Amino acid sequence: MAAKDAKVLSTESLASTPSNDDARWIRLRKIDYQDPNGTARTWETAERTTRPKGGEIDGVGIFAVLEKETGPEIILQKQFRPPVNKVTIEVPAGLVDEGETAEEAAVRELREETGYVGKATLTTPVMFNDPGFCNTNLRMVHVSIDVSLPENQNLKPQLEESEFIEVFTVPLTNLYAECKKLEAEGYAIDARVGTMAEGIEAAKHFRL
Repeated sequence: MAAKDAKVLSTESLASTPSNDDARWIRLRKIDYQDPNGTARTWETAERTTRPKGGEIDGVGIFAVLEKETGPEIILQKQFRPPVNKVTIEVPAGLVDEGETAEEAAVRELREETGYVGKATLTTPVMFNDPGFCNTNLRMVHVSIDVSLPENQNLKPQLEESEFIEVFTVPLTNLYAECKKLEAEGYAIDARVGTMAEGIEAAKHFRL
């Protein structure tokens, strides 16, 4: 008996409302699966409908750092998120367009949301945001920014009409403390930001 012995048997729509036809971004699903013991079970899940055809990921998160004389600063955003009814502290992020690589999406989204022009330097393995709830996944892409370039002097974000994003930076070495401070002020901390902050603290503690 091992986790690898479990398998999905079938998937069907799960209608908690009369119809899911008006849902633009997600749909509810019921999964019939077999656990490692061979027992048939069910699971309720939310599923994105926006993943590009043939694509492996829904979107990208962007780890963008400004290297300043006073030390590296991470680019973060404040954005209201209706599901949690709070302004959330996030990294720049966005969905991948059809035919677009994770790196291309990251560079595009960074410019659209912050105005910064950068270059992708590292891409992580595929990561799942909340696999116990939904199938949404992404790659984190590290983007370097040359602040000396003319295009990074007079920033001009290209936000959509429905986007209201406030961009700010935090010294990487203070990220954990800043997350605690922002939480105390009523902000919600996105898991990617919180996990990154925790990782930095762990690296300090274990002197990695």
